[in-house]
Amino acid sequence: MIYSFSYRLKIAGLLVIAIGFTMSSFAQDTIKTVVAEKGDGILSLLRKQGVNPYDHYDDFISMNIENLRDSIHLYAGRTYKIPSADLDTVDVVDSIQRKTKEIKKIEGKKYAIFGKDHETVIPNSEQLKGAVYYLVSGHGGPDPGAMATYGGKSIAEDEYAYDITLRLAKELLSHGATVYIIIRDENDGIRDERVLEIDHDEVAYPNKTIPLNQVARLRQRVDIVNDLYRQNRGKYQRLIVTHIDSRSVGQNIDVFFYHHEKSKNGKKLAESIHKTFQKKYKKYQPNRTYSGTFEDRTSLYLVKKTHPAMTFIEVGNIRNKKDQRRILDPENRQALAKWISEGVLLDHELGEIGPIR
Repeated sequence: MIYSFSYRLKIAGLLVIAIGFTMSSFAQDTIKTVVAEKGDGILSLLRKQGVNPYDHYDDFISMNIENLRDSIHLYAGRTYKIPSADLDTVDVVDSIQRKTKEIKKIEGKKYAIFGKDHETVIPNSEQLKGAVYYLVSGHGGPDPGAMATYGGKSIAEDEYAYDITLRLAKELLSHGATVYIIIRDENDGIRDERVLEIDHDEVAYPNKTIPLNQVARLRQRVDIVNDLYRQNRGKYQRLIVTHIDSRSVGQNIDVFFYHHEKSKNGKKLAESIHKTFQKKYKKYQPNRTYSGTFEDRTSLYLVKKTHPAMTFIEVGNIRNKKDQRRILDPENRQALAKWISEGVLLDHELGEIGPIR
């Protein structure tokens, strides 16, 4: 039987509409839900459902914001919506009647330093391709930094600052950045526990023993960063230092960002991350006032002596019970790393301002 061209075109249009309607209806009917169990966190819940928790963390919060305690914690026994883990697909059309899908395999790269459970980095974008980031976590080696107790166990600043730094490194790598982790522990990896075991085997990049003397320890970090900076001259370079403060027990603090007083790019980096935190608190904790600031703090040794544009971040007071919730909860550590990385992306989009300093 022979049909006119206009008739065949009309049939083709109807088929396309029908296929589109069917797929749309199917997508709307397949929002997955799951009941949270005691001990579940957002990361573990998504992981158990086969969804990458780092890619879909913000999506999960947005979908379930009315059903979260403090906009970040799950309630056991409640039902939560799970973001769809969309596959990257390419349509292959052989004819109007036959439509198949071919899955493009996305391969991640493995980094042993993140630990067995977190070693694979799945690429999200190439937004930071060509950019170089130096990440320094506070203290380490013979110096654990600020100390406190939680549940009768000792906790140390360096372990938590390092965990946040690793999570941040993974986020930046996923966007194509080159990342140097300056203080490193080859056997810790990213940890999902509240109480992180204290050890003293951290080294400085690439495998240097960390001095006990404070001035020697700081000078070592400065020398490593500045040497790498010279090796990467001409590239977009940034330094991010992560610390956890130790103040009086009763004093809780928000996240603070410091920069060199003469560094326009350092100020822009600190301000970009600060603005991101303001936006996140307004969205996820609208009833809570965010009091963190960004300001120059050139007197700090690492701020004063290092060459790349940089920001020095204090994420809380390890001795304060409220701040301990932010620091000890692995969900919160992931959120901190994610938000910092989003501020870094914003800073990169804005580009360089004149000379480095």
